[in-house]
Amino acid sequence: MGVFLAYVSAKGHTLVDRELYLPMRWILDRERCREAGIPDSVGFQTKCEQAQQMIERLWKARIPFAWVVADTVYGGNGDLRNWLEAHQYFYGLAVACDEPVGIQTTEGRKRMTVAQAEALSFQAQDWQRISMSDGTKGPRLFDWAMMPMLHQWEDDGQHFLLVRRCLDDPSEKTYYFVFAPVGTRLPEMVKAIGARWKIEECFETGKEMGLEDYEVRCWTGWYRHITLVMLAQACLAGICAMARISTAEQTTDEGIPPTCPLLPLTIPEVRHLLAHLLWPPPRSATLLLAWSWWRRCHQSRASFFHTKHRCAAG
Repeated sequence: MGVFLAYVSAKGHTLVDRELYLPMRWILDRERCREAGIPDSVGFQTKCEQAQQMIERLWKARIPFAWVVADTVYGGNGDLRNWLEAHQYFYGLAVACDEPVGIQTTEGRKRMTVAQAEALSFQAQDWQRISMSDGTKGPRLFDWAMMPMLHQWEDDGQHFLLVRRCLDDPSEKTYYFVFAPVGTRLPEMVKAIGARWKIEECFETGKEMGLEDYEVRCWTGWYRHITLVMLAQACLAGICAMARISTAEQTTDEGIPPTCPLLPLTIPEVRHLLAHLLWPPPRSATLLLAWSWWRRCHQSRASFFHTKHRCAAG
């Protein structure tokens, strides 16, 4: 099982680091490790420790980032949260419904689960409907509520409990611990948390390029295969980013933004174009680019009217 780190920006996203998770029973079986080519220096690490190690490498590479976001596997780890705070890395981490939290109540400071805190503190007017991100079917709308939580039994204005509630099923809720700059507003936190979905897109495009298609039986083989796939994905993401360098919005002859702007290049689209350009030769680059332009125009119109219909239906 691999643990992966993705980098997300306004121009694109891609996987940037990886570690192979080895269960304790593997580490204790040294003969098995030697057969798989696992170095003797490799010891057991939890997924959270591996995540921390990858973030440290990102810092050493001087790659700037504003937020760290992850699911409950990492959000429920207090050591990881403390480490991020000590290094002033802001985060939005999902936690389980029974995760303990300290809050200020009318009866004083109390410790309870996040689910109990949500039931005790939030009223109908506390919920705000905010889009988490844009999906293929339009804005991904949820109801959100936020409250300060105590850090070392003090309200420092940087630690918050966020709750996300589904529109279709209000009983379905997701809880987040957030460490943010003082004065950060709820929409900014929601936007950061929404970026976590991009790693799922990285997995989807990565699998199309062979991320899951391997039969390696050794340590070195796994790292070589995964790294090559990540390198290919990063190159395609770079091509997509270069295509977005011209940040000026498309406009019509009258200078008005079009109703259905051309969809930007995506990794699958670039893969498709390169595959047809490279094999079998010869191919007309002009014809292929025109075909790609038509496809993206058609997809843009379909997405626009689908989203319009969905928003009108509520």
